[in-house]
Amino acid sequence: MALDAETRTQFLDTIRRFVRDKLVPLEAEVSETDRIPDAIIQDMRDLGLFGLSIPTEHGGLGLSMEDEVLVCFELGQTSPAFRSAIGTNVGIGSQGIVMFGRDEQKRAWLPKLASGEAIASFCLTEPGAGSDAASLKTTAIRRGDHYVVNGTKRYITNANRASVFTLMARTNPENKGAGGISAFVVPSNLPGIVIGKPEKKMGQQGAHICDVIFEDAKIPVECLLGDKEGEGFKVAMQVLDRGRLHIAAVCVGVAERLVRESVRYAQERTQFGQRIGDFQLIQAMLADSKTETYAARSMILDAARKRDEGQNISMEASCCKLFASEMVGRVADRAVQIFGGAGYVADYGIERFYRDVRIFRLYEGTSQIQQIVIARALMKGEG
Repeated sequence: MALDAETRTQFLDTIRRFVRDKLVPLEAEVSETDRIPDAIIQDMRDLGLFGLSIPTEHGGLGLSMEDEVLVCFELGQTSPAFRSAIGTNVGIGSQGIVMFGRDEQKRAWLPKLASGEAIASFCLTEPGAGSDAASLKTTAIRRGDHYVVNGTKRYITNANRASVFTLMARTNPENKGAGGISAFVVPSNLPGIVIGKPEKKMGQQGAHICDVIFEDAKIPVECLLGDKEGEGFKVAMQVLDRGRLHIAAVCVGVAERLVRESVRYAQERTQFGQRIGDFQLIQAMLADSKTETYAARSMILDAARKRDEGQNISMEASCCKLFASEMVGRVADRAVQIFGGAGYVADYGIERFYRDVRIFRLYEGTSQIQQIVIARALMKGEG
């Protein structure tokens, strides 16, 4: 559902103030403590942020893709860890249920996810299956009225807070490819499910990733997502299309923040008797960063509008994810360079963003996977 112009403006203004007044002042604290305060999580619930993409009939805001990326542009203006707190509910954790869930699955989970009462995680990646998602080894073997699940999922965002997992597992071990994979909606409190400790990461402190280990976990047959086995890979790929636009939009928000910080510093810092922003080599870095940020914003909005029109945007989503995630890495690198020694010192926060944005080129499909998706689409005559 697209917001009308007035409602959209008011909502984006509210998000902008929330980011500026509540989140930005807490960036250093969250980085040091590796924890987002409970009060901020409650503020996010109150603003409806957990339910951005969940249909209104299930208690969410039901935003269009265009409205969602506009919100992400704003949420990206602060440490990405804050966005990660809601990210799985908005994207990969909930969208499988939205797109493929049976009515009873939607009724059971979507209202809780929309309110933030429950957190969802997406269990796809494994120790031996990342970019090659179709090679996953976790099995779900049917035994009467339940499936027995065994396997380990790795780097699962928000797993330590999750109430439910969208799980990808192999229901047909004889089929070694994508057709043997099914999707499940699995409550996290079932016996046989063990959550590992949060990993120590390069960046995005406050956002947690953990292993999820299934040891003879008995999953009721009613947890199968959709009506039949063998459609898990399709579920994963369609969920990732939307997620890639979402992540690309967050990259733009971070880049815009970094451009703004770089301009401010270039206006204040003096060397050789003048502002460093008056030197053409500094101006070139600022200009390149602004140009790339604007290009990414424009292409993401174009792809989002196409998706809202019902077009297949798998290729465009990969284009956006590839360009925006690579772009924000370059913008962050230039920001460190413009700040000089100050950019390398934690007090200014620029080095934190430099570390935070590195993950964008990895999750929800590495840059190399996006290149493959784009090239394959072109070879098929798409686009």
